[in-house]
Amino acid sequence: MSKSSHTHALTAFSPAAFFDIWKVGVMSFELWTTSLATIAMRNQLWYTQAPHSAKMIKENQRMVTEKLEAGMEVGMALQKAMFNMAAGSYAPWWVTGRSALLPLHRRTTANSRRLSRRR
Repeated sequence: MSKSSHTHALTAFSPAAFFDIWKVGVMSFELWTTSLATIAMRNQLWYTQAPHSAKMIKENQRMVTEKLEAGMEVGMALQKAMFNMAAGSYAPWWVTGRSALLPLHRRTTANSRRLSRRR
């Protein structure tokens, strides 16, 4: 493998690639902040609601199944990227990173919105 093809996957050369890198950073920050907000709102529910109420059981089941589904989607995105690399084609790290973060980001932002409405 030549040095130039190896370097191309690690560095961005176009303004569009720099924008994609920026979007990954923004997505990571949003994922972090919405995860913290969701954890705080769920803790508040656990402290203020009866643990065996139907509402809490439904919320806890939803939390677990969403985490499992998101984890499987992230695993599939990473497996797809690894298979493409093994087949000889690869995407830059910012494209692979964004596709791996997307299922988690989608769920955490939706949960944060949903739980913040519930008052």
